[in-house]
Amino acid sequence: MKGEKAMAADARRVRRAPALGLSAALLIASGSGYAPEVRAACGPLPKLLAETWMDGTLPQEPSTQVQQLDRDSFVIRQSVKTNFEAPFLYLLFGRDRALLIDTGAEGGRIRPTVDRVVAQWLAARGRRSIPLVVAHSHSHGDHVAGDAAFRDRPNTIIVGLKPSDVASFFGISNWPDGVAKFDLGGRPLRIIATPGHQAAAIMIYDPRLKLLLSGDTLYPGRLYVPVNFLAENRASVDRLAAFAMKHPICAVMGAHIEMTSEPGRDYGHEAPTHPDEHSLPLPAQTIGELQTGLKEPLDTPGQRQVHDHFIIVPVPARAE
Repeated sequence: MKGEKAMAADARRVRRAPALGLSAALLIASGSGYAPEVRAACGPLPKLLAETWMDGTLPQEPSTQVQQLDRDSFVIRQSVKTNFEAPFLYLLFGRDRALLIDTGAEGGRIRPTVDRVVAQWLAARGRRSIPLVVAHSHSHGDHVAGDAAFRDRPNTIIVGLKPSDVASFFGISNWPDGVAKFDLGGRPLRIIATPGHQAAAIMIYDPRLKLLLSGDTLYPGRLYVPVNFLAENRASVDRLAAFAMKHPICAVMGAHIEMTSEPGRDYGHEAPTHPDEHSLPLPAQTIGELQTGLKEPLDTPGQRQVHDHFIIVPVPARAE
């Protein structure tokens, strides 16, 4: 039986029914769009992170903060004091190689943190080295600015920034419709092409943790969609929703936090501090909510379609 907080959250979703469509709002609230075995595998949104993220409210904070999801999975946050974007990066290890997703925004010092985590991981296993693949959730500057620091790193491959580069490296044969398998060694990931926010955007699904790493396509913040790529974004989220119907996703973890803990309330653009932040993980049901929201008219740059966990914001046409 649902608790009072869950029932209140459901009620808020249903009250937004005029924007979403009543049947869709009820579907999102109940989670009934997911196969029973998928829902049963996850249950409530798990508590994945032990610490509170640094948020710029203290006089001093380190340039990065690292939290561990399990012995082979790490989340790195770049300090908002180094860049207002304060992006999140993900470092995943398998037996044969490690994968770093994004290298941060201007002003960051990501490589020393990555090198430290890699060294600690190797030492814990009595190993001397592991190849590192540096890939990107997408190719915007606040996710690729640290690439240069990795170009001279030994035993490291940096995936290119164009859709063709991404498709070729991961073996997505029918971009953007295909889903590729990328095995770190005993840890097979799924690479899902999601162009729309940006042409080379991808998501990474980790079956071990049942996590979807969703970049800037879905996170607790303002989801910017260029009006000339609305169709691509809608198609990507439709494919993602179909994937989620068949794969247990216990949490969606994106690349930023721009929402407060108050439903539907975000921080101002380029906010220097983030007091009382929304949690980073989102429930899987937000995929369906995003899919439904994108079906509404979104042709006017600057309009805001407000949801509890995110805000869809169409922006002027972009080159890619």
